[in-house]
Formats: sequence, C-alpha cells, structure tokens
Amino acid sequence: MIGAMRGRHIETFSMYKRASSKDHINGVDRDGILGQSQSGVWKDVAYPSWKRPLPHILVACLSSFLFGYHLGVVNDTLESISLDLGFSGSTMAEGLVVSTCLGGAFIGCVFSGWISDGLGRRRAFQLCALPMIIGASMSATTSGLEGMLLGRFFVGTGMGLGPPVAALYVSEVSPAFVRGTYGSFTQIATCLGLMASLFIGAPAKNVHGWWRVCFWVSAIPAALLALLMEFSAESPTWLYKRGRIAQTEAELERLFGAPHVKSGMTELSKSDRGGDDVDVVKFSELLYGRHFRVVLIGSVLFALQQLSGINAVFYFSSTVFKSAGVPSDIGNICVGVVNISGSIVAMILMDRLGRKLLLLGSFFGMAVAMGFQVIAASDILSGSANLYLSVGGMLLFVLNFSLGAGPVPGLLLSEIFPSRIRAKAMAVCMAVHWVINFFVGLLFLQLLELMGPQILYSIFAMFCLTAVVFVKKNVVETKGKSLQEIEMALIPAD
Repeated sequence: MIGAMRGRHIETFSMYKRASSKDHINGVDRDGILGQSQSGVWKDVAYPSWKRPLPHILVACLSSFLFGYHLGVVNDTLESISLDLGFSGSTMAEGLVVSTCLGGAFIGCVFSGWISDGLGRRRAFQLCALPMIIGASMSATTSGLEGMLLGRFFVGTGMGLGPPVAALYVSEVSPAFVRGTYGSFTQIATCLGLMASLFIGAPAKNVHGWWRVCFWVSAIPAALLALLMEFSAESPTWLYKRGRIAQTEAELERLFGAPHVKSGMTELSKSDRGGDDVDVVKFSELLYGRHFRVVLIGSVLFALQQLSGINAVFYFSSTVFKSAGVPSDIGNICVGVVNISGSIVAMILMDRLGRKLLLLGSFFGMAVAMGFQVIAASDILSGSANLYLSVGGMLLFVLNFSLGAGPVPGLLLSEIFPSRIRAKAMAVCMAVHWVINFFVGLLFLQLLELMGPQILYSIFAMFCLTAVVFVKKNVVETKGKSLQEIEMALIPAD
C-alpha cells in the first residue's frame, strides 16, 4: 500500500509538470500546491508524509471502536442481563435496553455539530468518552432495569457524538492523497469494535455475571480516548476558523511538516469565501440557500444507506444461520469477518478508484444480493438450494455494503461540506441516519409479517437501485482533492 502511495505521488507530480503555470486545477491556482523558485519557475513540492497524522487518526478511531462495541455488546449478553436483573421474558424491557441507546445516540448526534464547533474536535472527543465511561460503569454495577436503561442512555449520547466528530477530524487532519484511506479507518474500527464485543461476550451464556465484565471492559478504550486526545493535534481547520493563526501554523507543522505550513495556510484562506464566522451558523441556513444542495445530498445518502436494509439483514442474520444449522455466535462472527474484510479492501481502493465508483458498485451489488434473497424466499428452487442462496445472498450483501455504502458516506460528507457548516451539517445528516435506523429496526419484523420476505426484500433492492441513480446524478468525486478545492467547486459564490 505504501508503494501505491508513492506511485500516486509520481503520477500527480507528472500531471503538475504537464500543466501550464497559468492553468488552474479544479478552480484552485497553483500557489500553495507547487513551490516557486527565485527565478519564478514552478517546481514540485513533495506531498506531506502520511506517517505524521497517523497516530492522531488512530486515537480518534477509538471513538468508532467504542461505537461498534456498544452496538454489539448486548447481542450475546441480553439474555443473561434479563435473568440477573429480573425482566426475563419481557420483550418490552429487552427492547428498551436496545432502543434507549439509540435514543441517546440521536440526542448526542443532534448536538455534535455545536459541541465540536464550540469546544473543538479534541474536546468533543473527550466529551464523547465521558458519558461512555459513566454509562458503562452504571450498566456494570446496576441491580435493576432502571440503572441499566440510564447507563445505556448515557452510552448512547457518546455513541451519537463520536462518529460525526471522527469523520470531521479525520478529513481535516489527513493529507488529500490518503484521506480516503484514513477515512476508511473509522469503518474498520467500528467492525473491530463489533467483533470485540462478540468475542468478549461469548462466555456470557455460561459464566454467571460475565455481562458486567463486558461493560467494564468498554470503559478502558473510552478512558484511553479521553487521555490520548490530550496529546493529539487539534484540527487546523477549526483553529483557523477561530482566528488562532499561530496555533493553526503550529498544528500544521506538527501534522504535515514545516515545508507545508505556508501551503496549508494558503489553502485554508481560500475557503469560506464569504468570510463568515463559524459561530453565526443558524440551523435554517442548512435548509435553504447555497448550502441546501450539499446538505440534501448528505441527508438522502444516509437515508438510502439505511433504507437499503443493512440493519434488517444484520437483525435477521441469526435466524438465517440457525435455519442452515449454524450456531448464531458462529454466524455472527462470519458476518463480522466478511464486514471487516470488505472494509479493508475499501481502504485500499478508496484513493485508487475514488468514492463515487465504490458507492455505485456497492449499492448495485447490494441490489443483486437482495435479488438473491428474493429468489431464496420463493419456491423456485429446492429447500437446500434456497437455504444456501439465502446465506450466500446475505453475506454478499454485507460484503458489498462494507465496500462502499458503509465507509464512504461519512467520509464523503465530511469532504463536500464547507468548513463553515461542516460540523453542523454532519450533525443533521447523522440525525437523519439515526431516525431512519430507528424506524427500520422498529418496523422490520412487522413489515416482514405483513408483506412477506419477497416483497420486503424487493423494496430494499429498489432502494439500492435508487441509490445507484442518485449517486450517479448528484455525487461528485473528491479523490485527491483538498477540502478547499472541493468546497470552491461545489458551493457557488454569493
């Protein structure tokens, strides 16, 4: 992969050499991208090292790891939790243990933009870790349902705050030529968190009280996130918007090296052509005017991601594996392995093929996989063939999701939103994500019973194909471009 990065350096430099000094690259002049000698002749300046920002990005990905862990921590432990806390057999109480976390995530997500803009990205991460530590401790020590629900709500607020801030931070501290690769780290970290919750939760059915250990364990990465963020770099974009020029230059040098400070400051100065202050962004500005189109694209993209049926597939996977004679825990691990494998492939391809092509291929592949599920739900094939097709279709769906529809939207939106509205627009789009997520989870089983699997899976397939058309018409390619180049290309001047 490192060799590929170097190859992209050479390819990009060759493009620069062929261009005239009067040319503009995507509307951005050459000053700040290329250096200039004393004689006035343009010369190449090497891209910043991909190694410098990597430790900071890995620390930020702890929030995504926690997000995945808490999504899966109750999968294997819910039965023993209900027995120990005295609500065994109550589907309402069991549903509340799951949905209370989603409610907290929605609230945390709604306020994430204002928190990250007001306090900065680093402090937002630390604030995200705090309720996760408190909530995990409450859940681990509770003796009743009320304490569990309150703990899950606290954890949920941290879960809602973490992903949008992580997407912002990674996009703002990554060099353009590896921003897609680093953006995929958040999805991989989420998958690793899910896998960790499955492995750690496996003994819960046989070891009394093990579910308390599962919650205590989650406090460790949360504490590490809060501690290590104290030593991590702040986003230069946020510092610049706050008028802290000296600190901006210091963080640019820390992240990219001294030779790239001047070009970095030049790029930052080209954004937000209206000269607006980040503090005066109103919610209404996201719903009309020059920012409406990009916010609409982001919201629809997240809505289509959820309406594709991914959470329904995850929810139904245990039943499918049981029908095939595979224990649910082994089935869940298979799904997790496929998910993380696809995410790693997406990481490798993100800065080679680009975001748009991965999205198109991902949604189309998901539609095909849903077609397999529709055939499996019919009587066209024999019973065993239907079963194999159902399992294969489900795994194919998860694989295609992890190749594009999973990792790309969060990265893409953090790239296409102007820096002035980036945090708040991400909050709005993630709120749409959580609302659709909630209703799909709430209504899936009822719709499955009412319509049957053939019709319901056909509807999911249609949403996937709709996403293909929407991406083709509305999504722009952002591969290899600076955030400021993307902003000036998408947002018209007032």
